[in-house]
Amino acid sequence: MIITIVAGARPNFMKIAPIIKAIKQSVIAGNDIKYRLVHTGQHYDKAMSGGFFEQLGIPNPDSNLECGGGSQAEQTAAIMIKFENELTAFRPDVVLVVGDVTSTMACAITAKKLCIDVVHVEAGIRSGDMTMPEEINRIVTDSICDHFFTTSEIANRNLLSLQVAKEKIHFVGNTMIDTLYSNLDKIKKPDFFEPNKILEKNYFILTLHRPSNVDDPNKLKSILDSVIESTSPLPIIFPVHPRTKQILDKLDTKYKSLLLIDPQGYLEFIYMIKNCKGIITDSGGITEEATVLNIPCLTLRNSTERPETITQGTNELIGDDLPKLKSSLKIIMNDDWKKGTIPDLWDGKTSVRIVNILEKLYNQ
Repeated sequence: MIITIVAGARPNFMKIAPIIKAIKQSVIAGNDIKYRLVHTGQHYDKAMSGGFFEQLGIPNPDSNLECGGGSQAEQTAAIMIKFENELTAFRPDVVLVVGDVTSTMACAITAKKLCIDVVHVEAGIRSGDMTMPEEINRIVTDSICDHFFTTSEIANRNLLSLQVAKEKIHFVGNTMIDTLYSNLDKIKKPDFFEPNKILEKNYFILTLHRPSNVDDPNKLKSILDSVIESTSPLPIIFPVHPRTKQILDKLDTKYKSLLLIDPQGYLEFIYMIKNCKGIITDSGGITEEATVLNIPCLTLRNSTERPETITQGTNELIGDDLPKLKSSLKIIMNDDWKKGTIPDLWDGKTSVRIVNILEKLYNQ
């Protein structure tokens, strides 16, 4: 069996690393399985891409399509054209896509048009928010895939409601958590901690990048004002996404407790999450890591594609409700936040289950 594995953006890298490791273990065990790693180049700068490959032990890609930049449509088209060339030159038995970024959808469409099977890792998750590009990517990808690897029973039900055959749905768990568990003993204290006197459990993490939160400078300022007012005097560590930095640069506002930093490597970022007092974010993946590490988490969105992080985990939806944001931060400051539990099969063994299933499906 030959698998082409697609990675395009930073969230993908944490999901493919343990799958590649499981494939290598399967080869050592004597199984006939080969893979080809294709990086679409969707995230192309060192801070957002290269460092993750190094820290997570991901080998250099067999092919980099170098499709960074451009509008959503331009990037999708560029990926499809170059991935078609890749698959024509190196035709696999199956293409494996992960997550919900542009590369996931574009490569799934391209493979299916060449009559190549596609399997989707992290299939079936839905936010119900069609203003999110990721939601469109999820819907399109899941509408054409051949097999679906899911993270939760909720995702299973979503797929079943779309008349996906039960035998094509494989509840395996969460590969992001595989990566988390396998790296907890390697996490690194960031270099800026000591100079800034950052103490464990005595700071918050803030991450913002969604257009609904950062495109309007006035809204971004209101969020920052509310967070800083409610967490004073604790420092707020804010790894600034390139998109957000463009807006922040327009704000002539200085916050004494707000520490703006560059995007961090995986090992440094997990150290920050594991040792913080709480997280304010509009990211989906961070809510999963916060749940497993039992860290209070507030999501500045009106919907989530990961409801298990709320029903079972440490996450809560805040949306645009700044009074709710302030009251929730007060609860965290008082150490009264809810205690979460870890969802089923988020046990660090998901990737092994995926590879075992692929062998049964395609090593005939």
